[in-house]
Amino acid sequence: MSDVTIHEKALQQLKSNLKHIIVGKDAELDMFIVGLLSGGHLLLEDIPGVGKTTLAKALSRSLCGTLRRIQFTPDLLPTDIIGVSIYNPKDSQFHFKPGPIFCNILLADEINRASPRTQSALLEAMGEKQVSVDGATRVLDAPFFVIATQNPIESHGTYPLPEAQLDRFQMRMSLGYPDLDQELQMLTGAGGLSRLHELEKVMDLEQLVELQKEVESVRAEHSVLFYLLTLVKASRNHPSVRLGVSPRGALALLSTARALAFLKGRKFITPQDIKTIAPYTMAHRLVMSTEAKYAGIQPNQVIDEILMKTEVPR
Repeated sequence: MSDVTIHEKALQQLKSNLKHIIVGKDAELDMFIVGLLSGGHLLLEDIPGVGKTTLAKALSRSLCGTLRRIQFTPDLLPTDIIGVSIYNPKDSQFHFKPGPIFCNILLADEINRASPRTQSALLEAMGEKQVSVDGATRVLDAPFFVIATQNPIESHGTYPLPEAQLDRFQMRMSLGYPDLDQELQMLTGAGGLSRLHELEKVMDLEQLVELQKEVESVRAEHSVLFYLLTLVKASRNHPSVRLGVSPRGALALLSTARALAFLKGRKFITPQDIKTIAPYTMAHRLVMSTEAKYAGIQPNQVIDEILMKTEVPR
């Protein structure tokens, strides 16, 4: 059996593990895996109790990597994330004690409950996969995947994520409520935290890194790239938008489209891949104008309008 076949088999087993825990959300789980394969970070924005934390734990149980969970609170400090140098009187030296950010999967739970100062501790790690402490740069182990959660409804005691922070998230998605049949399955014992112990490791970190390299080799024709950039430019020129998708956002759209094509078993991107992934990678990067906010226009509405008006290449 070839290496590629082994990696693809492990990917199928990973999907099966996640679906064993999160019932009836196959499309959302595919997007979750796309975020993982693209090598970026994921923002889960959803109401409490729909399985955000459970999904992250299911991923960590499926991978041979380390998971660290940080509950973000108003009194959390940057050193609680990155680490701190502690003085040792025995040798009269400072020794660095690594924080929870030194891991493979970092679950930043309720990230918007921490102050902007604490949130900024993640910027370098998410953008460059390294941290700088006391003049020394420490590279994080690969792969490094941040899964952040936040509740979009409750605003009391929260700090909105700044644009620089949002732009470092490859994708933003939500799980949403299950339908009646799915929730009935949950009540009868399917999925949920109680079944986490049933999961086995199905993929090691080397396999995941190899899969991410395979994703980078997925082809994108010139016409598809031009279509992608047309969408990005349209977001910058839209009358309801004050700040459109950045060049980093354009790269995120390309890498996630590659991951989606790879997940579907293709070695090339189609315009439909771009259309499917655009709401997940573009909407959270838009800063709406004051007039649009008062009018109740949402970023997803702008993305839908852009997708509808932009001509799709053959």
